[in-house]
Formats: sequence, structure tokens, C-alpha cells
Amino acid sequence: MPNDDLIAAAQAVLNPHRVGDRLFGDVGSTLITDAGNLYSGVCIDTGSGTGFCAEHAAIAAMVTAREYRIAKVVAVWRNDEGVLHVLPPCGRCREFMRQIDPANLDSEVVLGRRRTARLRDLLPANEWPDPLD
Repeated sequence: MPNDDLIAAAQAVLNPHRVGDRLFGDVGSTLITDAGNLYSGVCIDTGSGTGFCAEHAAIAAMVTAREYRIAKVVAVWRNDEGVLHVLPPCGRCREFMRQIDPANLDSEVVLGRRRTARLRDLLPANEWPDPLD
């Protein structure tokens, strides 16, 4: 799937909603699985660390459908001036993708319209360490 199509799918789920000082749905993510299915989600910003990133929501939808392998993933955010940005996954999201299926280290992460990187390149030193003894 072309990056622009995946970006458009993630943009389509953006729906910012403010509750007090918290903002829900201002980041959207869409992923395509190795089977060719699309899953999307939005971020939920809540207090005390109980919220989650848009990638987590998209991955949860994928796992609910009994899929585990991510072919390509993107997250997007629109700033106050209306400019759309592609966001790289945070460290927690990178590790989450790896733990869902180790083969996801080969997933493409969209970093821009014409730029991607493999998850393994964004998550260095991801292998389990050798024993010291």
C-alpha cells in the first residue's frame, strides 16, 4: 500500500475531542497487516498514565481480529494551523509492536510521504541479551 493511502486512512480517523485539559483522538494511526487488512485507532490522553497511543488502539483492533503481523504502520497528527504531520512511534509503541509478534521487527514504519524505516532500525539492540556466565 502506498504511503499516501495509509496516511489518508490514518487522517480519516482524526477527531480531536477535548474533555477538561485532556485531548482524545488528535493522533490517528492506521496499519496494514501481512494479510492486507487495515486497522485504525486514535490516541486517548488521560491522567495517571492510563491512556494510550493511536498505534496501540490500531494494534488492539488488529489483535481482536486475530491478526498479529504488521506490514506497514503510520501515525498522523494535525497541528493548530491545520498542517498534517506524520509522527514516528514512541519507544513504548515500538516495543509494543515487537512484543505482539517478533516478526514485526521487519514492519515498515512510515516516517513521511516517501520515507519509511524498518521497526528493527528504530528499535536498536532489540534482541534478548546473551548470558554473562
